[in-house]
Amino acid sequence: MDPVTLRTDRLLLRTVGPHDTDAVYRAVQDPDILRWTTMPSPYLPEHAGSFTEQLVPDGWADGTMFTFGVFLPEGEDLIGMLGLTMRAPGVAEIGFWTAKEHRGKGYTSEAVLTAVRWSFTAACIDRVEWRAEVGNTASRAVAERTGFTIEGTMRSAINNKGVRRDCWVGSLLPSDLGLPSTAPYVPARTQPA
Repeated sequence: MDPVTLRTDRLLLRTVGPHDTDAVYRAVQDPDILRWTTMPSPYLPEHAGSFTEQLVPDGWADGTMFTFGVFLPEGEDLIGMLGLTMRAPGVAEIGFWTAKEHRGKGYTSEAVLTAVRWSFTAACIDRVEWRAEVGNTASRAVAERTGFTIEGTMRSAINNKGVRRDCWVGSLLPSDLGLPSTAPYVPARTQPA
């Protein structure tokens, strides 16, 4: 799939390339991003280069990962990153981070809703899953603000820098946003007591 560009009144979501490598590298030096994500630590310039020059374009090309840089409308000031990684047919996992100076402004929630709507209407995705290490309350707040149903805690489900950690998991379905699904959904029936 060719990369797409999405817009809101306040944001531009576009693919990133080599010209964004330095901005990605600078943003990821934030200890909070390194603590709560599975990115390598220390995060080196070659990690950023591999991400922007290989991982992102390859993911779009083979339809396995749709990565958006989140920018202010002029497209140069990097706010953060957001990715939808395909986990199974019709199921993607969302991940995101926000540069320190742009937190607390609602940008990430706005970007998540924009990307998820696109995934439901243009990428044949019927379920978006969110996972975050237990304790990552900022990520959980974004998930809850954007309508994800928190489904529980999975034990030892994330490997972060060689350490297994518990994680929260949630999901968002097209119907949660008033959108049709590409496949019928029949909720589980409750068993009589």
